[in-house]
Amino acid sequence: MPRTGRPTENPKTLSTRIRLSEGDVQKLERCCKVLGLTKAEVIRQGIEEMYQKAQKQK
Repeated sequence: MPRTGRPTENPKTLSTRIRLSEGDVQKLERCCKVLGLTKAEVIRQGIEEMYQKAQKQK
């Protein structure tokens, strides 16, 4: 089966599942709408922000 999509230097091959409250889902959807990002992009940016914060606390 041929590969589809654009080639990338950082393939997203892993998947994770999380449980969210209704309020968390509403916040996520609001971020997506206002920022024009996908849910995955908002979550990845949130992970990066928290990672940077954790690095500063070393």
